[in-house]
Amino acid sequence: MVSWNSVPLEITYQVLGWISFVAWSVSFYPQVILNFRRKSVVGLNFDFVLLNLTKHSSYMIYNVVLFFSPAVQQQYFQKYGRDQMIPVAANDVAFSMHAVLLTIITLFQIAIYERGVQKVSKISMAIVSVVWLAAAVCFFVALPNHSWLWLINVFNAIQVIMTLIKYIPQAIMNFRRKSTDGFSIGNILLDFLGGCTNYTQMIVQSIDQNSWVNFYGNIGKTLLSLVSVVFDLLFICQHYVLYPAKKAKADEPESQEQTVGIP
Repeated sequence: MVSWNSVPLEITYQVLGWISFVAWSVSFYPQVILNFRRKSVVGLNFDFVLLNLTKHSSYMIYNVVLFFSPAVQQQYFQKYGRDQMIPVAANDVAFSMHAVLLTIITLFQIAIYERGVQKVSKISMAIVSVVWLAAAVCFFVALPNHSWLWLINVFNAIQVIMTLIKYIPQAIMNFRRKSTDGFSIGNILLDFLGGCTNYTQMIVQSIDQNSWVNFYGNIGKTLLSLVSVVFDLLFICQHYVLYPAKKAKADEPESQEQTVGIP
């Protein structure tokens, strides 16, 4: 295993990683708490949550396997060189496992709380079905030659695609309702912090190793931070600029009637 060249940079890397873990992990709780207090999930897009579960499950598979499997690490070193670090940190593993758990809890809240006329769209159900079917096919393709690095990179690609897709239903719902009522902005602010620190963590590693391999060696992590930050800025704009709280309250009766997912 390649060692760090600079102790201060190593400490900075670890600190940034765990700040990212805390921010991203805590970002799940405002929505869960909001749902609990309201005893309602009206305003939370169900497609967002379902796609999020697929996204985090895929990311967890990639992180856990690459972090713990010597066989997959060996394939990584063969591809990128033995002078490179594994591009997955302990905080990545901890975050993805925690994310899957909290997303399952949110889905449970959707099942038991007031939903209004909202439901999961057929489009999202179809997307999730196709994604997991494709992942199963890829598993059997990788099995004969034990191409495990290729396989987990497929899961990494899935999480990037799902990250891009998952935000769209909520953004469209906010636009249609002209309100962000029922969608926790605290979630987004913490997600934004996590994305920024996660990206900075990768930069610190690259500076220490004098190599940018970790950016394309774990392109999923790179794109995850980038996509998250872009959509977070969109949601922040919707909440504070386009549809501020006063307007949301004034339009509440009308907005609740329009609270639907993507048809």
